Amino acid sequence: MEPLHLPELVALGIVQGVAEWLPVSSEGMIMLVLLNVFGTDVASAFSYAVFLHLGTMLAVLVKFRRHIVQIIAERSASLRIIAIATIFTAFTALPLMLVVKNVEGQLANLVIGALLIVTGLFLRIPREGYRAFGEMSNLESAALGIAQGFAILPGISRSGTTVSYLLLRKIREEDALRLSFLVSIPATAGAVVIGGVPESISVTSALIVLATTFVTGYLMIDVLLRVARSVGFSAFCIIFGSVAVIFTLISM
Repeated sequence: MEPLHLPELVALGIVQGVAEWLPVSSEGMIMLVLLNVFGTDVASAFSYAVFLHLGTMLAVLVKFRRHIVQIIAERSASLRIIAIATIFTAFTALPLMLVVKNVEGQLANLVIGALLIVTGLFLRIPREGYRAFGEMSNLESAALGIAQGFAILPGISRSGTTVSYLLLRKIREEDALRLSFLVSIPATAGAVVIGGVPESISVTSALIVLATTFVTGYLMIDVLLRVARSVGFSAFCIIFGSVAVIFTLISM
């Protein structure tokens, strides 16, 4: 793969910084852009998609730093839930990472499009909550981790999947959104460590794309959280995924 130029890196950082907070797959968006616009191979596209999450993870750490310090200091129920969810995320995501890296050619576009449609359909499930997340059992925390683990598949929205699961378990919406962000931190850190830095990117380029992702993500998080609460993204996922599938079938 040829190294990406500065405008391309900035564009990817902006896409990641915006899409990460929405119940759509930022990983799927990044891979579709890299595969179809920049002409990268699947393994490189997946590597970039994982690496870019480091920027938005840093934005979450800064944005929720007080919550994180409080959770660690008080050893609250949140810490138990996050720990259990992280363990089960790893068990689910690690084997799926190997599968994604070995998907080749036009099949990748079909998989991404189909999984975006799945995300859209899943978001249509009626959701209503009234429990505090501290009341979640260990089994529910494990299931949350498994749900998050499947989001390693490009096209499956991590935030959409985890928030929908929590709302289906009747967790209050505000708590569901906050917990979804918190459980993403160790999972993202682990994925970046395992995935590493894309081979074709220089240190300078890596810093540029991470800075772009961080700044965009931090500035947009409040705005997009409000949007996510009031606007349905189900139709967007289904339409975008359908377009990807149709155009892939036509080009095969």
